[in-house]
Amino acid sequence: MTPAELSRTVLHAVRRAVEDGVLRVPVPQAVQVERPRPGGCGDYATNVALRLAGAAGQPPAAVARTLRERIAREPGVAGVEITGPGFLNITLDGGADRRRADVEDAVEQVRAHAAHAHGAGIDRGDRAAVWNDTVALLRRTQGLHPAAPVEVRNHPDTIDALGTDATRWAFLSTAAHDLPRPGEHLLRQHESNPLFTVRYAHARARALLRNAADLGFDPGTEDAAGYDDELERLVVDQSGVVASAARLRAPDRLARHLVSTADALLVSQHSVLPRGGEKPTAAHRSRLALAEAAGTVLAGGLTLLGISAPDHL
Repeated sequence: MTPAELSRTVLHAVRRAVEDGVLRVPVPQAVQVERPRPGGCGDYATNVALRLAGAAGQPPAAVARTLRERIAREPGVAGVEITGPGFLNITLDGGADRRRADVEDAVEQVRAHAAHAHGAGIDRGDRAAVWNDTVALLRRTQGLHPAAPVEVRNHPDTIDALGTDATRWAFLSTAAHDLPRPGEHLLRQHESNPLFTVRYAHARARALLRNAADLGFDPGTEDAAGYDDELERLVVDQSGVVASAARLRAPDRLARHLVSTADALLVSQHSVLPRGGEKPTAAHRSRLALAEAAGTVLAGGLTLLGISAPDHL
């Protein structure tokens, strides 16, 4: 089954749910399917349940469950799982071999990307080489043909001992026509440093999952009231941001989105875990699921920029 065919299959499931009266929403003209984000599962994923939840007046997880049972009946679909706040992860028949090949290809791409990045000008402060290497990787993830090199403004000074992560962030987080600002400020562990903020927010998401496990509860999606609307919007928008960054050859778009996602997660993190003697509730599980999804977004985005995402910081 091709992505276009699967998109029509998901749309058919939405239409049948509406005809059966279990969903009262306008049927969209099209449904987007994509490769699962880092940490996802299956062959393809779609955020259609999150998109329809508001109009349906139901939690995204409830919409996802309604659609899951209908999609799972379709020929060529081996299984459907719900992850995060309501993503549908779809496994196709014969998908195991294909997923294995995809993983092997992705690993090889990351290795090649890292090797090329090291020899593509980081040590020399060659921003154009780093920028175009990253654009090429972004476009490959979207199935786009390689693009012509982008002309970028380079920093006039030599990069001195900043390290690969900080240098890449300096080069890629600033628009192509603006001068990058590499410097010691990118090494500070302080909220004034956007690179630290993004990596710290990812580490906090991982810590929340560990702490929740210690308290005996897992992520869940039972209670829509547990969601942070702004953080949920940013999580859902990630795939579109990556597609836009690839299409427009502008990795700085992805970097800005990561900063916004990190800021939103750090604001909402204090409501994720129970306080004092409070027992975990459905709302806590929902908030944890959203924090987990946000952490996955941050890790995946940093990886696409060639920057590490440590679990502890």
